[in-house]
Amino acid sequence: MEEIADAVNSPAPPSPVIEGVYTVTIKPYEDARGRFMETFRREWFPWINWDRIQGNRSDSKPGVLRGLHYHHHQIDYWYVPNGVIRVALVDLRPSSPTYLATHMFEIGDSNNMGVFVPEGVAHGFLALTNATLMYMVNNYYNGGKDELGVAWNDPVFNLPWGVSAPMLSPRDLQNRFLKDIPANELPK
Repeated sequence: MEEIADAVNSPAPPSPVIEGVYTVTIKPYEDARGRFMETFRREWFPWINWDRIQGNRSDSKPGVLRGLHYHHHQIDYWYVPNGVIRVALVDLRPSSPTYLATHMFEIGDSNNMGVFVPEGVAHGFLALTNATLMYMVNNYYNGGKDELGVAWNDPVFNLPWGVSAPMLSPRDLQNRFLKDIPANELPK
């Protein structure tokens, strides 16, 4: 039980790039049988109400790009148990001191970490390998009312995805550039 107690990685350190983003280094415990990892605890983010928690899974092939998505009433907590993804985050909150800041990094196999994404921060990823993303949200799916998006290739962000023609969903193909999104649809 001592090993499990040592696995607690709280408090999660804040991102030096985007206010409100946190990362958690996930420590694996391995032996001849395999490995164990604690990937999420409510206590890591005590300021969040987790009463309406929903867990989701997304499987992607190499070259699939999902996003950029953002929400007004939901946070995301991401963890990749298999494969590698390139994460992109963009602060869309005009009230934030890091407004329009971008941050890209890879998580998965060799970079075992969880990522906390607050409301108003656009998020997306490019699958670099076959990859599984497990993510927790603090609100139930509401028929898409809080599922908003901004174009993955918006020149304002100039994100270095490393790909020019990713596989996108029909929904993500419809995402507009930031300048074309009505103000009432953007974070505050």
